[in-house]
Amino acid sequence: MDHSHADHAAAGHESADLNRLAVTATTHCLTGCALGEFAGMAIATAFGWGNTPQVVLAIFLAYVFGFGLTAMPLVKAGVAFGVVVSTALAADTVSITIMEAIDNLVVVLIPGALDAGLGDALFYASIAAGFAIAYPFTFLANRYLLARGKGHAVVHEYH
Repeated sequence: MDHSHADHAAAGHESADLNRLAVTATTHCLTGCALGEFAGMAIATAFGWGNTPQVVLAIFLAYVFGFGLTAMPLVKAGVAFGVVVSTALAADTVSITIMEAIDNLVVVLIPGALDAGLGDALFYASIAAGFAIAYPFTFLANRYLLARGKGHAVVHEYH
């Protein structure tokens, strides 16, 4: 089958748009996860909690912040509460789960990271390293979901 140059250009444009949307969705995810992770780790460290409750709180807050970032504009747009909840869950669950699984695994594997205090560079560097490693995997998942009208694509129905 012979494809014209215009067909290739259109396909390239669609791919670039998809990549831009995936970057936006992944950066959104990173923002929510980072806010939750840093807040959770900081709170747990300040209270002297052990590693397990520290990680659990950080993950819980990452989901809260991630879902919250998606929910806020929907609430402002007057979307019904049940729709806000189902949309945020559909938009972010896969993305946050990948980001959190990889980030926390990296933090756990870096020697001394979980025991680092709020004044230690290792505390911040280990979380940042985890997110840097998680980002491309989360991007690929978001791109895959967006291409199929899932993930963050469900949020765009309300824009």
